[in-house]
Order: sequence, then structure tokens, then C-alpha cells
Amino acid sequence: MSKFWSPVVRELTPYVPGEQPRERLIKLNTNENPYPPAPGVESVLRDFPADHLRLYPDPESRALREALALELGVEVGEVFVGNGSDEVLALAFQAFFCQGRPLEMPAITYSFYPVYCKLYGIERHTHALDDQWRVDLEAFGRDSGGVIFANPNAPTGHGHGRDSIAGLLERVTEAVVLVDEAYVDFGGESAVPLIARYPNLLVTGTFSKSRSLAGLRLGYAVGSRELIEGLERVKNSFNSYPIDSLASAAGVAALEDTEHFEACREKVITTRERTRRRLEEIGFEVLPSQANFVLVRHPELDAAQLFVGLRERGILVRHFDTEALRDFMRISIGTEDEMDSLVETLEAICR
Repeated sequence: MSKFWSPVVRELTPYVPGEQPRERLIKLNTNENPYPPAPGVESVLRDFPADHLRLYPDPESRALREALALELGVEVGEVFVGNGSDEVLALAFQAFFCQGRPLEMPAITYSFYPVYCKLYGIERHTHALDDQWRVDLEAFGRDSGGVIFANPNAPTGHGHGRDSIAGLLERVTEAVVLVDEAYVDFGGESAVPLIARYPNLLVTGTFSKSRSLAGLRLGYAVGSRELIEGLERVKNSFNSYPIDSLASAAGVAALEDTEHFEACREKVITTRERTRRRLEEIGFEVLPSQANFVLVRHPELDAAQLFVGLRERGILVRHFDTEALRDFMRISIGTEDEMDSLVETLEAICR
């Protein structure tokens, strides 16, 4: 540790992203979309006028926010955009959760949330998942300084319907409830329509998963105008130009191609369910998933050894070396051929 670090930096345990290998592997570890983005995105990248890059981008990202508002059925003033949903989440933690009361979250969820709490000095209160590995929304709302959870949850894959989230919002009225919908397009039900009734609801999303733009970094939040104003105040106190011109144009193109979006997400859903059945046939327990991944374990075989065995055979999945998840592997959904290779390799390892 450096003597120049501030105390909070010395105490941090940073988020560890999934490995991005240099060698050619079947890559099923970071929940990327196995299919390319909409053809219009490629056109934007090919034809974007280089001369535009000498100018600062629109600080309000108006074109992208208008496209998102049209897609989501909300007003432009109810949409915020940032460099990936992780940046949007970071700004939300600063804007809404630096309170005197603890932030409530599931004990097993997106592992960046505890990192943000540590970074910003936010006390957190965690709630165990229920016996079906689902987020227990009934446990939330006890003297809350805020609530955050992924829906569908990561890395378990279960999602709550809109009515369940509305029930939570009926109880938690004096603090922000943030619903992270990074994976909602793969079978979940979005809470966005609830923002008209609940001014304390903030919904975040990303272009990285269902829009196939993980390499471009685009995220967003949808909420009441007062919540969006709070995010804008933090953003404009830090970096008033968050979305570059090229990324904004590509994001608009991705939103405009509904047919491509629907076709890709349906392929992922179909492949996920086919993979689930095949994994169960060779002895794995597979948690029900509404995301573009499955969380699996074998009743007899060690997950860490399975992870190593797969990697030695050219397939990369995710293993979390934590007490709660040590028995599991999280497997992103790839193409049909990639998932066939995964199942066949696991079948050979398990013999």
C-alpha cells in the first residue's frame, strides 16, 4: 500500500471484473451478448464524421435521451444517461444514499454495490435470499435510507414482477428505491411504468447486454424529474460531458432497430432454456433465470475444479470464491454452438 493513499482507498476492496482473456476461448464469463449490435450501429461507426470529434458532445445528450424516452414511454426529463450503468449507479449512490440510515440490499447481488458503499462511506444492511434463492422483498423497508437490488438479480437470475415491486414502494416512501434492470430484457418485467406513481423509484439500465454494446459503455436511469435532477447535479459537479458523440449516435441506432433487438434477445432466451434442460440432464442444478446467464452447481463435483477443467479445455465461465457462492458457476449464454460445446465438455468432465 502506498503512503500517499487516503484512508478510504487503503480500506477498499475493489470490484473484480470478469477476465478478458487474450487467447481465443469460448467466453461465457461476463454476460456479454453473443450476437453483434444492430446493423445501424456499424453504419454509424463507419460513417461518423471524424471532424465532429474536435467538438465537445452535447452536454445534455438530448438525442439519446429522446430515443430512450420514446422506447421506454416516458418524458425526456425523466431520463438520465451515463458511461455505462456502473457510472449511473455510482452517481446515484452519491446523490441519494449518503444518508444517516443504512442502505438496504440483498446479501447476494451485484458485487459492485458493497464497493460503492465503502467508497462513499455508506452503511449497508443486507437481507438473505429466501430458500429459493430469490430476493426477499418483504424483508426490505425497515427504517430504510434507501433500497437497491438487481431485477433480475445477479448472479442468481430470479426476477420479481412489477406488482411485487409496487408492494415494496408502498412501504418505502421516504427513501429512494433503485431497481437495477441490467438483465430485464431477457425475461423480466420492467418497473419503468411505476415511476409515474412512485416519485422515489429510480430504474437503471444498460446497452451492454441486450443491445450488444458492452464495448461502448452506455447506461441510463429513469425516474421522476426530481431524481433525474439530483443525478444531473452530481454529474455536472464531476464531469458535465459524460456521453461522447460517437457513443450517443450508436446508442440511438441500436434503439431504432427493434426487429434486431427482439430477434437477438429471443435467441438468447431460447438458448438459455435449452441449455438449462441439457445441464439438468447431466446432473446439474440450474437456478431459474430471467437473465442472459444461469447459475449452476453439481451435487457431487467441486465448482472450482469444474471451472479449472473448463478453462483448460478452452471454455471460460465465472466462479465466485465466496462462502455463499463457492459451489456455483455462473455461465453466460452464448451462441447455440458455444453452449453445445460447454455441455459436451461438462459431460466429459463429469464422467
